[in-house]
Amino acid sequence: QVQLVESGGGLVQAGGSLRLSCAASGRTFSNYAMGWFRQAPGKEREFVAAISRSSSTFYADSVKGRFTISRDNAKNTVNLQMNSLKPEDTAVYYCAAQRGTYYQGMYQYDYWGQGTQVTVSS
Repeated sequence: QVQLVESGGGLVQAGGSLRLSCAASGRTFSNYAMGWFRQAPGKEREFVAAISRSSSTFYADSVKGRFTISRDNAKNTVNLQMNSLKPEDTAVYYCAAQRGTYYQGMYQYDYWGQGTQVTVSS
């Protein structure tokens, strides 16, 4: 089992920044690829970003150039730096872990956090 706990969400004005963190425990963190997903009210959960075990990164087109995902295997954490935030980024953001290699598919992830709310005001 892997336990994931997100933090860092909040309310920010459009154009602002937030940094989300996800702390992992339970298994060897470096064995897992990590992803961030988000779900807005009335919408399906969607892929935001992922980082492989070797730290290759992948982004949804909607956040490319604004968001940066990183991992610290020594601290068992994965972070999502979000800049130039837009109202359409408002959602609950979830951290997830998998041992596979299909990073954009949410059904490939085995473990999920409880989510953290991000609200961007216009």
